[in-house]
Amino acid sequence: MKCVLYCVFFVLLWITPSTRVCASHQGIPLSVVKLWASAFGGEIKSIAAKYSGSQLLQKKYKEFEQSVRVEEIDGIKLVKKLAGKMEQMFHKKSEAMKRLVEAAEEAHLNHEEDNELQYEYFNAVLINEMDEEGGSLEMGGEFILQPNEHFNNLSVNLSLSVVQVPTNMYNKDSAIVNGVYWSEALNKVFVENFKRDPSLIWQYFGSAKGFFRQYPGIKWTPDEHGVLEFDCRNRKWYIQAATSPKDVVILVDVSGSMKGLRLTIARQTVSSILDTLGDDDFFNIIAYNEELHYVEPCLNGTLVQADVTNKDHFRDRLDKLFAKGIGMLDVALTEAFELLSNFNETGRGSVCSQAIMLVTDGAVETYDAVFAQYNWPDRKVRVFPYLIGRESAFADNLKWMACANKGYFTQISTLADVQENVMEYLHVLSRPKVIDREHDMVWTEAYVDSTLEDAQGPVLMTTVAMPVFSTKNETRNKGILLGVVGTDVPVSEILKAIPKYKLGIHGYAFAITNNGYILTHPDLQPLYEEGKKRRKSSYSSVDLSEVEWEDKEDELRNAMVNRQTGSFSMKVKKTVDKGKRVLVLHNEYYYTDIKGTPFSLGVALSRGHGKYFFRGNISVEEGLHDLEHPDVLLANEWTYCNTEEHPEHNFLSQMDAIKLYFNGEPHLKCDKDLIQEVLFDAVVTAPLEAYWTSLTLNKSDRNSDKGVEIAYLGTRTGLSRFNLFVTPDQLTNQDFLTGEDKEVVFSADHFPLWYKRAAEQVPGTFIYSLPFGTGSENKSVVLASSAIHLLDERESPIAAAVGIQMKLEFFQRKFWTASRQCAALDGKCTISCDNDEISCYLIDNNGFIIVAEDLSLTGVFFGEAEGAVMSKLVSMGSFKRVNLYDYRAICRVYAQTSDTAHTLLHPYFALFAAVRWLLTEFVM
Repeated sequence: MKCVLYCVFFVLLWITPSTRVCASHQGIPLSVVKLWASAFGGEIKSIAAKYSGSQLLQKKYKEFEQSVRVEEIDGIKLVKKLAGKMEQMFHKKSEAMKRLVEAAEEAHLNHEEDNELQYEYFNAVLINEMDEEGGSLEMGGEFILQPNEHFNNLSVNLSLSVVQVPTNMYNKDSAIVNGVYWSEALNKVFVENFKRDPSLIWQYFGSAKGFFRQYPGIKWTPDEHGVLEFDCRNRKWYIQAATSPKDVVILVDVSGSMKGLRLTIARQTVSSILDTLGDDDFFNIIAYNEELHYVEPCLNGTLVQADVTNKDHFRDRLDKLFAKGIGMLDVALTEAFELLSNFNETGRGSVCSQAIMLVTDGAVETYDAVFAQYNWPDRKVRVFPYLIGRESAFADNLKWMACANKGYFTQISTLADVQENVMEYLHVLSRPKVIDREHDMVWTEAYVDSTLEDAQGPVLMTTVAMPVFSTKNETRNKGILLGVVGTDVPVSEILKAIPKYKLGIHGYAFAITNNGYILTHPDLQPLYEEGKKRRKSSYSSVDLSEVEWEDKEDELRNAMVNRQTGSFSMKVKKTVDKGKRVLVLHNEYYYTDIKGTPFSLGVALSRGHGKYFFRGNISVEEGLHDLEHPDVLLANEWTYCNTEEHPEHNFLSQMDAIKLYFNGEPHLKCDKDLIQEVLFDAVVTAPLEAYWTSLTLNKSDRNSDKGVEIAYLGTRTGLSRFNLFVTPDQLTNQDFLTGEDKEVVFSADHFPLWYKRAAEQVPGTFIYSLPFGTGSENKSVVLASSAIHLLDERESPIAAAVGIQMKLEFFQRKFWTASRQCAALDGKCTISCDNDEISCYLIDNNGFIIVAEDLSLTGVFFGEAEGAVMSKLVSMGSFKRVNLYDYRAICRVYAQTSDTAHTLLHPYFALFAAVRWLLTEFVM
């Protein structure tokens, strides 16, 4: 029977500053294990300290201690300042939309409709296409496209826009040709907007007639069947801008006459109506024959929010509808009116805009008594009948209902008619806004856009949109909606307004909508299966409570939804290293609203070092001299200078921009505080370049076997330095050079993983780990890193972090050598890890194996290799079990769930209906 020896490699050390002995089996003297741990820990820490230069860097910061000013961060002041910067950025986008609205309304005002108008325009699908004879297709023609870096190297035309027409519409229809003709006036404004604000990406006009004008011009490609399903009028930005929030009850006739194709068309009609509802709307669906059947029985007597999850749930329930019996429409109408009235009294929903959608194949009477009792004379509820089928025997009754209740009648004969006819009700609901000239600016929550897909996958966007109205005198009182203009704003641009250096190592900023949905948050995960870059179905409806789940009472969420300004604190558990490790932090939250938008901004700062900031003082000349060293890199996603505002700066690196800024470039806007601090860090860290070089050139150095490959450092200002002790082709792992693993580099919303983990350790100690990667080659190195504190106190600001990358084989060899030592006077050791009856493991502070006799166990969780021993360690208190809930995870197998209403009442409660993906980690 084998004895198991396990030595846990902690940063918080027991015997020496780098090792801790946790236990020993009977027959293995504890003194021997302590000896091994002491020998190995002492040597490996000495190597890490020597090659990283940690002591030298700590000394250099100490030399500047007297000239440094430490400040405690005022969270409320900080979040208000950041909200102001975001408000300015959003305001620029809004102003661009206002110019488009003015141009569109003026162009339409000056246009006279001509049913015979013939006009050739650039159709997004047909441009640059050739016929069989080599000529250009009609509505196509030559359209110059050039790759543009700002649009992720897509081929675009910055001078012209293109027009997309849905496949089910005729691109020469008179209404479309006239609309395309007068909207050509937008081209000039598109170009001017882009010149004023080069950070703009897509600008567009979605017409109420169905066509979509997009700038810059780009070629659209149909699917393999030659179909383009895109209809701008179905998009959230269009619906939100065109209509006010509304409460809707959908009545579906399931009497015997609805059998067959009619019921199929009815289901599709209801599904299309659901497509037109957004997160600000509430709805329910009731099927009726001689009885009433709520499509979701558990939601009897209430309305639910029209978010993605709820709409998909109801769509699934539509397939369970069957036609039989006779239709009692009077009972269904009575239920719908009472439902809307009762819901209105709760103060939830839209309060003012309510509608009944009636999907039926006929009505035997007009049901005056029902309308007289519930809807006249105020007619607060609009009625929209959809007559299913070709027969028109009962059309007059349904038309009368629509006219008597400020609605609109539509007949849907085939499945092909559904899409266009359902859209008609939006024009009616938009009339009050048009008549009152309410050019409300709307913003959507975050969604995934695949058009600008980059190396990291689809891009997160938000959209700002405004409605466009007819201003002609003869149509002013009719309230005619011409369409909606909009522009997309990448979330990455929003992050540029949030300087990461002001938030600290674990700090972050986040923004949510007035519905509690996330606009940006570092834990937002819209994609899964990293290699395939697939998006989640509910990517646009992630509630704040799903990521800040420790806030059990929703205090933070509710305060931000109500657009309050204030603070909040709680303990949180944050996963790092691809979810395999946990950091337990105490966060202080500060929040306020962003004026002119439906968004609220929050900032999270970790207690301790995260609440402090320091300012150094150095001359510009000295700082620039050291900043220009070839081993210096700046965080690629941080904005030291804004190089996007003026075209002549677009191709500048941040380093070149800083130089140009100090040369007096008047049009270059830079973050003065950040630049001053990065110059200070450049000076303080400069001596490490010479120190590392001397180690590399020292032939008598103990690194002759090239065990240590890289030394690295990073500072709080995003400055990095690297030194290779081997040639690039000799590197075992090149992640530090390639930046392929985003967790090990500075990004817009996080510090490197090694920096974050080192910050939570005792000053002067090193943290060791194997990088977790997708391939086995990533297990071939060990990283050791340590934080550099400005002051001696634990809550001192952390100035930098340093570390080394060493070969795993080198690291393991040091351990096996140490395990052969003993205290015997004759030097003959009877116990070592070479003994067949002993199994030795070196595990890190999260329970992952770094060294084992079986090389295949390297990087494996210790509990998988020695479950009984791991359980004993947990019971002894050496490790602690931490439960984490990931409400955004996707499970491969979906369990059958029982019907429940409570989960659908609000997106917050909806998360409890999702399958919980339980992540259990072990941390010290």
